[in-house]
Amino acid sequence: MNRVLVTGGAGFIGSHLCDRLIREGNDVICVDNLFTGRKNNIRHLINNPYFEFIRHDITEPLYVEVDQIYNLACPASPVQYQYNPIKTAKTSIIGTLNMLGLSKRVGARILQASTSEVYGDPEMHPQPETYRGCVNPIGVRACYDEGKRMAETLMFDYHRMHNVEIKVIRIFNTYGPKMSVNDGRVVSNFIVQALKGEDITIYGNGMQTRSFCFVDDLIEGMVRMMNSRNEFTGPCNMGNPIELTMIDLANCIIKLTDSKSKLVFAPLPQDDPTQRKPVIELAEKELGWKPSVSLEQGIKRTINYFKGIV
Repeated sequence: MNRVLVTGGAGFIGSHLCDRLIREGNDVICVDNLFTGRKNNIRHLINNPYFEFIRHDITEPLYVEVDQIYNLACPASPVQYQYNPIKTAKTSIIGTLNMLGLSKRVGARILQASTSEVYGDPEMHPQPETYRGCVNPIGVRACYDEGKRMAETLMFDYHRMHNVEIKVIRIFNTYGPKMSVNDGRVVSNFIVQALKGEDITIYGNGMQTRSFCFVDDLIEGMVRMMNSRNEFTGPCNMGNPIELTMIDLANCIIKLTDSKSKLVFAPLPQDDPTQRKPVIELAEKELGWKPSVSLEQGIKRTINYFKGIV
């Protein structure tokens, strides 16, 4: 049994990770300030003797004894992270510093949930880990993009200076049950609008692309990364390399919901990437990992979840 700390553990991805770690027999401490996380995501775990929830903001120090740290705490959709951009940056920078300090103090291995947003609006397509990105440091998305880039810097500096065992993953678009209705992510937006019979809002001309990974596949990759050989630090892309346009995604969701929704178009937000597709050769080589859930399977499971709450 490992003692595992999951920051952001009541969030969309974090709660799925807590479920997985508990199933595998770990002793899990879930830390979340509930800014975007929700107690409902972890309610079924509260009475489990191997699960503990602490309401805490990681921009403040935390003192616990653990073997592993999954650092997921940070608002992750544009609507959420632009609501308080200074707080978003502080979570990625000061919060990561606090978790690295904890890791160094207790000798815990730490995994940083970074993001494909470190690549910005990429000039290289698809994006391998060696690509250094094209990010606007003063744009409205910079609080998240640059915050995550700085978090990666801190991870590797602690590794080089203090021999902290680190793992860095770059998460591409992920979807599935437990997404929030109003999180502003494209999959949840489209599904909610389709289920309500509302027009589906597409920003830009709809030809911008994303690659969507079902949350179960991502969690499998995260666990494999945490338990991989010491020498493999990453960064390591984690996402589904199947690329599709926003129009393709909208039409898929309309079909699977049997909706009468129509497509409407709105201006593209500032610095919104036009292309996004991961190269996952490193994850396949080092972790034996690649996504297994098809888009149709994953979207159906996500639609079923939203039918119960919309």
